[in-house]
Amino acid sequence: MIEAITLDQMRTLVAAVDEGSFSAAGRKIGRAQSVVSQTIAGLETQLMLRLFNREGRYPIPTEAGRVLAQEGRTVLRQAGQFRARARDLASGIEPEVSIAIDEMFPVEILTAAIADFSANFPDTLLRVQVEGLGAVIQPVLDKRCSIAVAAAAQLFSPELETTLLLSTRLTLVASPGHPLAMTSAPISMRQLSGHVQLVLADKSELSQGQQFGVIASKVWRLTDLGMKHAFLKAGLGWGSMPLPMVRADLANGNLIELDTERGVWEEGDQIRMSALHRRDFPPGPAGRWLIASLRDQAMKSSLSN
Repeated sequence: MIEAITLDQMRTLVAAVDEGSFSAAGRKIGRAQSVVSQTIAGLETQLMLRLFNREGRYPIPTEAGRVLAQEGRTVLRQAGQFRARARDLASGIEPEVSIAIDEMFPVEILTAAIADFSANFPDTLLRVQVEGLGAVIQPVLDKRCSIAVAAAAQLFSPELETTLLLSTRLTLVASPGHPLAMTSAPISMRQLSGHVQLVLADKSELSQGQQFGVIASKVWRLTDLGMKHAFLKAGLGWGSMPLPMVRADLANGNLIELDTERGVWEEGDQIRMSALHRRDFPPGPAGRWLIASLRDQAMKSSLSN
C-alpha cells in the first residue's frame, strides 16, 4: 500500500537516483547492495510503477523514478525539519521568538545580531515589529512579544527585567534653510520655542500625560521616525534625532546641528537602549541568546566608532 511507504524507502530511492548505481547508493546510506535492490523492488511493487530500467550494466531511473525521487527529497527535507523542531522543543528552544524594536535602535547592530541568530537557530522563526516610545514596551507587557528593545526608560515598569545595550546621542537638527539654522549661535530656549518642533507620538497609552523633550509651544506629532526625518530635511520644523541616523545628513549639509545655550538640551541628549522582558514571562534559550548577541554587537559597534 502506498500509505505504508517509509522514509527509509524514500532515502534509498533518492540515493539510488543520485549515485547512479545500487552499490554506490548502498555505500552512501550504509546498506548492502542486495538490501538496496530489494528495497527498490519492494517499492516498485507497492507503487505498481517501474522506477529503474535494469537492462544495462547500471540501473537507469525511469521518468517515474526521477519524479518520485524529487518528491522524496522534499519529504526527507521536511522530515529532517520535523525532527529538528522536535529536538528543539524537547530541549526548551522556543519555536518562535518575537521582538519589538525601538525605531531609534541602530539597524546595523540589529541586522548583525539577527544574522548570527539565524545561523545558530535556523529552525526558530523570528517575528520583528518596529515601534516607538511606549508602543515598543506594550507588546511585552501584554505578552504579545517576548522581548523588546526600548529607549523610553521613564516607561519601564518593575515587572520588566532590563539589560542595557547601548547609549547613543540625540542631537537637535534643522534643515539649512530653516530660520534656526541661520540664527546666531548659541540658540536660546525662547528661540527654539518660537518654531514648530517635530516630536514622536506614542501609539500606546503608556506615556499618556508625559512629555519627552518637548520645548516649543507649537508641536507637530508624528508616529514614524522616518517621516520625522523627512519632515526635518524638508524644513517643516526642528527636532531631535539619533546622531547615527543623521550623521550622513550632517556631513552632506542636508541637516544642520543646532548649537544651543548651555542647559537647553543637556538633559535629553543621551538615550539608553535596553533589552526588556517580563520577569514572569522570560524568553527561552533562543531569546536569551538574541539578547546577548544584541549586547555583543552593540559593544563591537561602540569600540569601532
